[in-house]
Amino acid sequence: MATRVLIGGQWGDEGKGKIVDVLTEDAQLIARFQGGNNAGHTVEIGEKKFVLHLIPSGILREGKVCILGNGVVVDPLGLIEEILEVQSRGVETSGRFFVSERAHMVFPYHCRQDAGAENLAAESEKIGTTRRGIGPAYMDKADRKGLRVGDLLAPDLKSLLREKLARRNVRLEALGVESLDIEAVVAQYVDAATFLKPYIADTVTMLNDAIAGGQKVLFEGAQGTMLDIDHGSYPFVTSSNATAGGACTGTGVPPQRIEEVVGVCKAYTTRVGEGPFPTELHDETGARIAEIGAEFGATTGRPRRCGWFDAVVGRYAVMVNGIDWWALTKMDVLDSFETINISIGYELDGEHIQHMPARIEDFSRCVPVYEELPGWHCSTKDVKRYEDLPNAAKAYIDRLEELTGARVGIVSVGPRRSETMFRDVPRETASV
Repeated sequence: MATRVLIGGQWGDEGKGKIVDVLTEDAQLIARFQGGNNAGHTVEIGEKKFVLHLIPSGILREGKVCILGNGVVVDPLGLIEEILEVQSRGVETSGRFFVSERAHMVFPYHCRQDAGAENLAAESEKIGTTRRGIGPAYMDKADRKGLRVGDLLAPDLKSLLREKLARRNVRLEALGVESLDIEAVVAQYVDAATFLKPYIADTVTMLNDAIAGGQKVLFEGAQGTMLDIDHGSYPFVTSSNATAGGACTGTGVPPQRIEEVVGVCKAYTTRVGEGPFPTELHDETGARIAEIGAEFGATTGRPRRCGWFDAVVGRYAVMVNGIDWWALTKMDVLDSFETINISIGYELDGEHIQHMPARIEDFSRCVPVYEELPGWHCSTKDVKRYEDLPNAAKAYIDRLEELTGARVGIVSVGPRRSETMFRDVPRETASV
């Protein structure tokens, strides 16, 4: 496929970083289209472990070009830190990494505003944000008061920053949050502008020219379907469109150019932060999944809430994203379970339903209706071919396909590239 969108099919943290890394082998360009450094992608290559927050994980494959599209909100200071980190580990970024001049920027006042608002919120209204300033940055964008990456190249950058910071200090003081040292922040961002200048580009034209020229492009989403600002478990969501449609608005590539959508999901379900989670397990089984799966957020280190696979969420993700096939991750985490449950529907106020309610008050009352399947009681860590998986594991995958309406094309049994098997995927991508 020349153009492929990869998105999370659950509440984020599905293992997209690894799958992007695997699929990047067959792409020339990798473009991130939404979110900010509130997302974390973890990739293990041999004995090396990389945790990336803004730069697409495709940067770890030699010769690939990576882009942050206009739909991403960029913390320039955090981005510089990340660039220096990967460079220190032998990864070249010059000529291989570009940031859209149209992408909005995250500033320290956004982070303080984020933390201040979360601290002031009533317990029932807390979202559980990463406090990275992502929501306030998107608020500025919608309010048409943001500064974009291209503004770093403005000759009057210092005056732009001073004016913006003075106004935001007033807002911070109203929230009871410490104001910023204006001149110190101006100096930081002037230095950042000098550092980032070679990376700033017209990525809309770059991407469309690449596609017109026959290059293969992989569009990388952050977070997941259930955190989408429109289609997720609102208001416990992120501030951008994490579903496949965001690939177009977040990069400037038209819809008819998208040829395939890949959804990533875990063999079970997790989420970080607040909000309803019907299949969440508050018992020893949930703790066991978390321990085996090392379920801690790559960005915040917060423990993830764990539960069984939710086929209602899976079906919904297939519908709103147009998912062509799944990449199923962390299959190995379930190796030792005697039985495994799948939520095939919900019970809401005595009624059996097969859909996700839009109102959070209704969704929070949904009780999962489970189907129990036998476990496979053996390790899958060393399995290299789908055909060699235990029969019970293949039966579990078959059932997930039936319930969600999309095929499983990749099965991952560990964090490394080598711990990946392909099934029913176009063969140009079926190598690691």
